[in-house]
Amino acid sequence: MSDVIELSAQTRDRVGKGSARAARRAGLIPAVIYGDKKDPVSVTLEERTLTKQLHQSGFFSTLIDLEVDGKKHRVLARDVQLHPVTDRPEHVDFLRVSASSTITVAVPVEFINEDKCPGLKAGGVLNVVRHEVEVSCRPDQMPSALTLNLEGWNVGDSIHISAFDLPEGVTPTITDRDFTVVTIAAPSAMKGASEDTDEEAGEEAEAEAAEEGESED
Repeated sequence: MSDVIELSAQTRDRVGKGSARAARRAGLIPAVIYGDKKDPVSVTLEERTLTKQLHQSGFFSTLIDLEVDGKKHRVLARDVQLHPVTDRPEHVDFLRVSASSTITVAVPVEFINEDKCPGLKAGGVLNVVRHEVEVSCRPDQMPSALTLNLEGWNVGDSIHISAFDLPEGVTPTITDRDFTVVTIAAPSAMKGASEDTDEEAGEEAEAEAAEEGESED
C-alpha cells in the first residue's frame, strides 16, 4: 500500500477570484475537497508545505490525510493548477475517498536488479514507453509504484504489463490488450526502437480515445 501523508488546511469561508487572489498573497493556496457523495469543502493550504509535497515523486498516487479544522479527510490530489509563467500552484482539487471506494490512479513504474539484466550488461538501453500505468483499486490497495524485476531480460525484449507482479486487487484500466511498458533496445537501434514504441503508444492512445468516445455515445 502507498504511504499516507498528512497535511493541514483551513476552511475557506469566501470563494471567488478576489478571495483566491487574497489567499495567494497571504501565502495560501485555495483548494476544494469533493466526492464520496458529500458536499464540497473549500479550503486553503500553506503554499510552502504544498510545494514541498509537489516536488516529491508520486504526489498524485499518494493518499493524503487532510486535516481541516480538526477533522481528517482521506483524499487524493486529482489536479493542481499552476501559474503559466511562474509554475507556482494556484489551486488544488482533492478527491475524497473511503475504504469502499474504487479509484483510478496513475502509478509510477520502477525497476530493480538493473545490474542483473543481461540486456543492459550487454550494452542495451532501457526504453521506457510508459512511465506511469493507470490502475483501478481500492484506496487501501493502492501501490506507491509498479515494480519490474529486470533480471533475465535481454536486448530486443519487449516487456508488457503481464510481466509485472501487480498487488492483489490492483488491475490495469486497459484490459483489452497486453500493452508494452518498456523495451530493451540495442544502442544503435535505440532511435528506431523509440520510434516504434512511440508509434505503438500512440496507437494505444488513439484506441483508448475511441473507446472513451464510444462509451460517451
